[in-house]
Amino acid sequence: MKQIYLKNIQSRLRNKFLKKGVKMIAPETVFFSKNTKIGKNVTIEPYVVIADKVTIGNNVKILSFSHLEGVKIENNISIGPYARLRPGTILKSGTKVGNFVEVKKSVIGNNSKLNHLSYIGDSKIGKRVNIGAGTITCNYDGIKKSKTIINDDAFIGSNSSLVAPIRLEKRSVIGAGSVITKKVSKKALALTRAEQIEIKNYKRKK
Repeated sequence: MKQIYLKNIQSRLRNKFLKKGVKMIAPETVFFSKNTKIGKNVTIEPYVVIADKVTIGNNVKILSFSHLEGVKIENNISIGPYARLRPGTILKSGTKVGNFVEVKKSVIGNNSKLNHLSYIGDSKIGKRVNIGAGTITCNYDGIKKSKTIINDDAFIGSNSSLVAPIRLEKRSVIGAGSVITKKVSKKALALTRAEQIEIKNYKRKK
């Protein structure tokens, strides 16, 4: 009986949003909550779950296999595919959260991009920030959670680890593959890499 009840609720919610103009290719694969709020010109691709307390603005596209819960999404935003947005997340207008990106308890500023394969937690990210693939904020040390602050126009190279608490100032650049543990100054390049060593004519052990 409970399963039938839940199925009927989902059917009503889907019809409600279809009537409001939400574009869904396969509405039977999209799941809403009773308190979901959606603006105008929103497209939701198949296999999307919109859990509790989600607000979606105008001109938003949510791609397949994404999961949203407790988030506020402003206007002109693209999410997914395979994105996970966890409680306490705010996406400001113009942002892009791509495939295999997880965001938790963070504010992502206007026109910033997290295109792929990243984890951003307990963070405040400014405007026009580029987060490279494989970047993670190391927000938990096993006892407490700390905050990462990335200011406007910063560029984070791929496969970087940002160890919180940490602050990256405006227009700073993080070299790919770096583990950053200290504050980075405005317009500075920060990188941590071991020197590359090459052994000529190396013979592998058999």
